[in-house]
Amino acid sequence: NKDSAYALIVEGRPVQMLARLYNLYYRMESLLDSGTLLSRRGSLYSEEGSDKTTGTTQFDRTAGRASYERQAEATVKVDFPIPAGTQDGLAAFYAIRAHAFKPGERFTIPVTDSGSMYTVQVDVAATESIRVAIGELSAWKLTVGITDIQDQPVWKNMALWISNDARRLPVKMQAEL
Repeated sequence: NKDSAYALIVEGRPVQMLARLYNLYYRMESLLDSGTLLSRRGSLYSEEGSDKTTGTTQFDRTAGRASYERQAEATVKVDFPIPAGTQDGLAAFYAIRAHAFKPGERFTIPVTDSGSMYTVQVDVAATESIRVAIGELSAWKLTVGITDIQDQPVWKNMALWISNDARRLPVKMQAEL
């Protein structure tokens, strides 16, 4: 069905002790086309202290464009061209999970966030045994780099481990903040 889509939702809050000190809440949503695994829409709602913000990106695949709208104290709207295959951040994470990994492989995904374009580069290492709460699993280690439109790094020392089985579970993530 050409209209079917996956709704992806991720929520984040700090541990209770930190929550008492400062209000933080994030909700990220993505509507992912089930046939192409490309974003149709992505959004991020955030509460930081008393500030509340919603940012939404709509994708027009036919026109090769995206529009971003940020609603906070003032509304900001941006319309911009996107390369084929551009994802929102959450959809990119999902698409990485669906990729057929090969050791030594490198692939990139164009990603838009908050009206800006980024390139996510993924380097695939060999599988390794990793111990997590659900037990010991064989997992692909993926080293991830994110650069902005000027090819400047925006995140360093990021890695993701995806289970090497039919579930393709994200079992560990590390990032330098």
